Amino acid sequence: MILAGDIGGTKTNLALFELVDNKLYLKEKEQFKSNAFSSFAELLKAFEAKVNMPQITSACFGVAGPVVNGNCSVTNLAWTLETEALQDYFKTSKVKLLNDLEATAYGMLYLKPEEFVALNDNAQKVKGNCAVIAAGTGLGEGMLYYDGTDYHPIASEGGHSDFAPINAQQDALLQWLRTRYPEHVSYERILSGDGLYTLYEFLAETDFAPEPLSMLERSKEKDPNAMVSHGALEEGDALCLEALRLFVEIYAAEAGNLALKSMALGGVYIGGGIAPKILPMMQKENFMNVFKAKGRLEGMLSKVPVRVALNQETALLGAANFAKDKFSS
Repeated sequence: MILAGDIGGTKTNLALFELVDNKLYLKEKEQFKSNAFSSFAELLKAFEAKVNMPQITSACFGVAGPVVNGNCSVTNLAWTLETEALQDYFKTSKVKLLNDLEATAYGMLYLKPEEFVALNDNAQKVKGNCAVIAAGTGLGEGMLYYDGTDYHPIASEGGHSDFAPINAQQDALLQWLRTRYPEHVSYERILSGDGLYTLYEFLAETDFAPEPLSMLERSKEKDPNAMVSHGALEEGDALCLEALRLFVEIYAAEAGNLALKSMALGGVYIGGGIAPKILPMMQKENFMNVFKAKGRLEGMLSKVPVRVALNQETALLGAANFAKDKFSS
């Protein structure tokens, strides 16, 4: 039995898979609010109580944080996961910790064609490296290295790299963000769960357009980011629309940056929970125009396949298949 996990700052998904004739069959799956537990060990016990835990033959977990020497401190939680401790707990040496974007990247290889929405009508299919960018609670970035035969996931913490403006409006945005984050302004400050409302605040404070009544009278219980998205897509409010347009513009620019840095001629996958929710804006022509606007490399990027993944459990799928492929042969 394979235990797979997707461990994030907001939620954690755990699942048991049975391996039969090299195929995975889901047996049990549970989702937990991560911050309801003081440690991963405590969450594991809650999972075991729900599923009547069998003997585990191998386990793989995608974790939202850098994995160093087999250990990981979760970026947005006070949790530390250690491979050796997990090996002792499950009584097997077949335990692997992956960065969550490594798991997501690997999972992209196992999604069905109908689980993607293509953004580049001029894409040319090439066997080569791929890149994954995923805005959700934070901003994840990862890669798939192609060795000529197989794909290998590579971790990255590129979401924490410096935000680089591409026009005058974004120059002003960076100056505004520096008043909030004087030490470092990263892409994750914008391209994340709280980033859309941050852009809305910037535009409101710089008098782009009046704030809509729905935002002025919102209750504290409502997610302001979801309200901005709703105001843009459902109500057509000018301020909300501009915030969402700016979010997508910056998303496209950083996706293009990642494609260049990883030579992702095999394609760029867009994961995470945000892109499917704002798909109408992602599908507009401006996304690809900004993605490929890299000067002398525009011709190369104009042919790169760019696809939004609709499956919200890609990291879990990637962790399960990594365990299958690496531990079961």
